[in-house]
Amino acid sequence: MDEEYDCIVLGTGLKECIISGMLSVSGKKVLHMDRNKYYGGESASITPLEDLFAKFEMPNPDESYGRTRDWNVDLIPKFLMANGQLVKLLIHTGVTRYLEFKSVEGSYVYKGNKISKVPSDDKEALTTDLLGMFEKRRFRNFLVFAQDFKEDDPSSWKAMPGFDPNTTPMSAVFAHFNLDRNTIDITGHALALYRDDEYLAKPALDCLKRIRLYSDSLARYGKSPYLYPLYGLGELPQGFARLSAIYGGTYMLDKPIDEIVFTDGKVSGVRSGSETAKCKQVYCDPTYVPDKVKQVGQVIRAICLLDHPVANTKDALSTQIIIPQKQVNRNSDIYVSMVSYTHQVAAKGWFVALVSTTVETADPEAEIKPGLDLLGPIKQKFVTVSPLFKPIDDGRESQLFISESYDATSHFETTCLDVLSIYNRGTGEDFDFSKVKHNLGDEEA
Repeated sequence: MDEEYDCIVLGTGLKECIISGMLSVSGKKVLHMDRNKYYGGESASITPLEDLFAKFEMPNPDESYGRTRDWNVDLIPKFLMANGQLVKLLIHTGVTRYLEFKSVEGSYVYKGNKISKVPSDDKEALTTDLLGMFEKRRFRNFLVFAQDFKEDDPSSWKAMPGFDPNTTPMSAVFAHFNLDRNTIDITGHALALYRDDEYLAKPALDCLKRIRLYSDSLARYGKSPYLYPLYGLGELPQGFARLSAIYGGTYMLDKPIDEIVFTDGKVSGVRSGSETAKCKQVYCDPTYVPDKVKQVGQVIRAICLLDHPVANTKDALSTQIIIPQKQVNRNSDIYVSMVSYTHQVAAKGWFVALVSTTVETADPEAEIKPGLDLLGPIKQKFVTVSPLFKPIDDGRESQLFISESYDATSHFETTCLDVLSIYNRGTGEDFDFSKVKHNLGDEEA
């Protein structure tokens, strides 16, 4: 360990593993350490099933759960957008060679005490049961505009005179197409995947890009825009470990982290016992530097084991459901995700669902009740309430770069934004997606 590295990464959570892979592929000499004996950190996959029950101090599961070694339960499951940034990162770093993906079968949104498929193109806009007859046509016209929109082609904006994507607020776009509150809710939270309504006052460009990403991702596999790796997200950090080894990186598990060493206010190394590895930069999750982060909230997550699919999803064996905040008089959306034995994360006939949201009251479990109610009978439930941490500074001065805690979303888009921001601050440049030459092959999904 007494060597000098360009970068030391602490923790093997998903964000840290992605950053480690990006740095390794870009030619950095990387040492990646974790005080735990296993990969994944806060976002680990738990197998066999006995270990999940033990983690929550419950008696061992009975025989009805099947072979317990067939279970791989992610503590923080998140879906990958098929054309999203994480997939591009995986392709760029070559980690896809170690993973297999399967498409998620359904994408739904909650409105008026029921769920319906998210309408994502002009045809679905005219057939959805979410909207009235006249609203369907208005929404269809909006989706045609969004799908035809090209940032660098003003002729594609002609349906809205005077429109400028860099200055016109998204609220004005919705007003131009005369969309009602419920339709805006569906569009902003289930298609563009915003977590709040602040985007309405911001330039429309970002929202239109998000809607296009959703549509393009859906077009790849047809059922939903989302993918999930076989055997769970625990395969991701292991894939990055293989990648790091290929590029000369070093991984050390079960290694105590006693001190991050600073010289003249800048990172100069990491000490473990009597050994010190020198470096120019440290990247880590918040748990390694509690004095360098601030708590900005809490997230509640309920892992639910089911022996049936979710009702009203056409018996989909995997699905995502978004409950927009205003539908249940909240300030934060509620997310429901479900995968099953078809993703090799549960025994035959079993399903793993997660319900999550940002905590707003003194009774967090009551806040996720609308999501739990959608699941039907729950065989077993494991509930956690976790703090949300953010770094107190951007790390440029000290060269200590800290990731944010995982939010309540059931997709990776916000995770990728954090990773790309950290990469920019650490290297001084944006990640170059133009280097990505290929997409995931259909056979992998």
